[in-house]
Amino acid sequence: MKTTTYAPQDGKIRCEWCLKDALYVRYHDEEWGVPIHDDPTLFEMLILETFQAGLSWHTILIKREGFRLAFDNFNVERIAKYGREDVEILLGNTEIIRHRGKIEAAICNAKQYLRLQKKYGSFDAYIWQFTGHKTINIKIRSWTDVQAKTPQSDAMSEALKKEGFKFVGTITCMAFMEAAGMINDHFEDCWRNKA
Repeated sequence: MKTTTYAPQDGKIRCEWCLKDALYVRYHDEEWGVPIHDDPTLFEMLILETFQAGLSWHTILIKREGFRLAFDNFNVERIAKYGREDVEILLGNTEIIRHRGKIEAAICNAKQYLRLQKKYGSFDAYIWQFTGHKTINIKIRSWTDVQAKTPQSDAMSEALKKEGFKFVGTITCMAFMEAAGMINDHFEDCWRNKA
């Protein structure tokens, strides 16, 4: 069992992974696993999760406000129009993850997102199809039950890649599904799992 450095004094049992600091606990308690059906928020989570690829979510979370400022508050129409100069500006921004491939992927994904939004009426209608438009509950009793991917994340990854999205491997899609509340895999004894 990992040693934690932060212990909230409210008596609530939480998923162990969030006990790094108050920011992580707040994200766990207020956002992670809560179903999102708002297109702008789904877009923000998709972009942040693609930047997470190969990194920890905590790394992204502490830079979240920097990402919001750098990416025009995740305004998808603006991001879809970013050009070479915008990419260079973003590469010089120390408040975000400065990875050319991920920055270019964010622009590409914004374009594909807008196309799917138009085709399906909303991105929400498109993306939630991978869980049958409901939250899938996965029982997590211990770390051995934690899954890095599921058949649903495999299907989502494959479909998004076919649609032209980048940095959307199955593990990234699984993280997105968890963040967006498409999959609930809070530990069984976590207060959020019982809320």
